[in-house]
Amino acid sequence: MSPEEISDLLRQVRRGKLSVEDAVDRLRRLPYEDLGYAKIDHHRTLRQGFPEVVFARGKDPAQVEGIVRGMLRNQHNILVTRGDRGLYELLQPLHPKVEFHALSGAITIRRQRKISGKGKVLVVCAGTSDIPVAEEALVTADIMGNRTESLYDVGVAGIHRLLGESHHLHEARVIICVAGMEGALPSVVAGMVGVPVIAVPSSVGYGASFRGLAALLGMLNSCSPNVCVVNIDNGFGAGYLASVMNRL
Repeated sequence: MSPEEISDLLRQVRRGKLSVEDAVDRLRRLPYEDLGYAKIDHHRTLRQGFPEVVFARGKDPAQVEGIVRGMLRNQHNILVTRGDRGLYELLQPLHPKVEFHALSGAITIRRQRKISGKGKVLVVCAGTSDIPVAEEALVTADIMGNRTESLYDVGVAGIHRLLGESHHLHEARVIICVAGMEGALPSVVAGMVGVPVIAVPSSVGYGASFRGLAALLGMLNSCSPNVCVVNIDNGFGAGYLASVMNRL
């Protein structure tokens, strides 16, 4: 339940449109609702400004469905990460606005279109193989109330492609940069701008890339001081962090 929803609830009680008992019943599930296999953190929006996000991988689809049913009692947007089409088809009857983002595996239910971010979040990726991770970041930042834009396949192997699109970099307030292989792109991007660059190492690469470890270490050792780094393939974490930064 968001601060706006609680304020509206209290106003209804003050005006006599809602009984105290009914208001207490609506607030009964704060701070969390215990389903046995999961505890839905209904208090998260009040505490952190964003609702809880459901990580689907490793969960039984029926468990994800139960969690989403519980979250639908509030009016905020819902994001499920690392899902698939089968899970989407299971969730589809729950709400008319359930949407499956095939490239990232994200599933969203958009119930509000309020823009709370102060500027644009730009998601950049080095190669086409990095797009699934980049899309997870993009969907996350978008559903959390940011204006978003993407710039794909502009890696350092053809640096002219990035330079030709550099005006997009200068329009952004926060940049998410996804790269595999040696992970060089975030350093280059960060050296061109005066805003935070969130580097996301992807597991794309040949044997010595060690499934993203080489990119991760390269990004952690970036000589550009405006770079921060999230974990390998963690597009969600990057999108969430960009949303926090864009609200400051």
